[in-house]
Amino acid sequence: MQSKKYVLIILFIGILGLFLAACTAASTQTNGNTTTTAPTEAVAQVQATATAVPVTNTPAPTETPVPTDTPIPPTKEPTATVEPPTPEATPLPDGWYDLSNFPDDMNPLTGEIVDDPAVLDRRPIALKISNYPPLVRPQHGLNRADLVFEHLAEGGATRFTAVYYSKDAHTVGSIRSARIIDFEIPVMYDAALGYSGSAGGNKDRFALVDWFDRIVSPDFGHGGYYRDYPEQVEGEEEIDFWHTMFTNTERIRAILQERGLDVAPQLQNSMVFSEKPAAGGTPAKEIEIRYSGNDAFWWYDQSDSRYYRWTDGERHLDANYDEQVNFKNIVVVAAEHVESWIMETEVGQGAHSIEIQIWGEGPVSIFRDGQRFDGHWERKDPKDMLTFYDEDGNSIPLAPGNTWFQMVPLGFEKLIVD
Repeated sequence: MQSKKYVLIILFIGILGLFLAACTAASTQTNGNTTTTAPTEAVAQVQATATAVPVTNTPAPTETPVPTDTPIPPTKEPTATVEPPTPEATPLPDGWYDLSNFPDDMNPLTGEIVDDPAVLDRRPIALKISNYPPLVRPQHGLNRADLVFEHLAEGGATRFTAVYYSKDAHTVGSIRSARIIDFEIPVMYDAALGYSGSAGGNKDRFALVDWFDRIVSPDFGHGGYYRDYPEQVEGEEEIDFWHTMFTNTERIRAILQERGLDVAPQLQNSMVFSEKPAAGGTPAKEIEIRYSGNDAFWWYDQSDSRYYRWTDGERHLDANYDEQVNFKNIVVVAAEHVESWIMETEVGQGAHSIEIQIWGEGPVSIFRDGQRFDGHWERKDPKDMLTFYDEDGNSIPLAPGNTWFQMVPLGFEKLIVD
């Protein structure tokens, strides 16, 4: 009995040992200790047949919800760009005319009614005319021009660019060389340009202008001109060769017709005309412009409302009809004068061509009907004519008729008006 008792005790101790060992192993796994007991053979067999699953600290992924479509904000219909309203042009007073309301038979360069509207279907012609030395006077054809620009050439002397449109002249001259201002005048009036020659720098520029086909000049081998050598009078100064070239509007127009270019001008704007002057004028019966090389003087004749010209103290005549040069409007235009690099003459110290900058705006004095009107001129685009405004921005109208432009430098102080 006692032996059985010992056997039971031994079995109990053995079972108790196995139980304690199992508890120790369980405790080790539960506490996450890195130190483990050596596996028993049974445990080793179990590990060998088990699928090893690596232990990580990454939590098990949860099911990713299916994304819903991101709402797109509704596209706004593009709105049209609102252009600022174009200000309506201030209507002209009754009896005033410009490009907006010229009748079909009105010359846009003079505001005059023409007898035959067909003359307005031709191209204006700008011709270069000498005014120095005095022996070139009297010139031919000045009174037949719609417009004449008088400008400084060099040495204080002046030269003319005369624009013919509604009227023809049977003789024009003497014809002289072009200057820098002649890059501007033909563009303003969509005109042809005729001249004898030009300095090398200007000739190169003329060859490149986009209106070159409207140039008629011996500079480029063109015809249309002739020489007239006056009879030499004993005791009088002999006229130099370069003062003997002449033309007429018919000759130049025939060349334009051969080129298919004698067509109505495409004008971009115009001056304003009215029979009655604007309010606010001051009396102006005599006008004197004292250039350093010659003196221009105009006297107003109330009987025909025209200004008559004297130059250097003598009546200035048009040799075609032996009549005094006379114009309806005298416009004194002040603009920047800049000496260019182009050499016009090498006599003495030489003389450079003057660039007269008739673009932008500047001061102007307009004389018509024995009155003076001061304001400013504008030319915003190369194809624009000069236009004239008072200090309030209102147009200053010219009298219907021909206009003589006296070009002077800014700050010119030798305009004398009485």
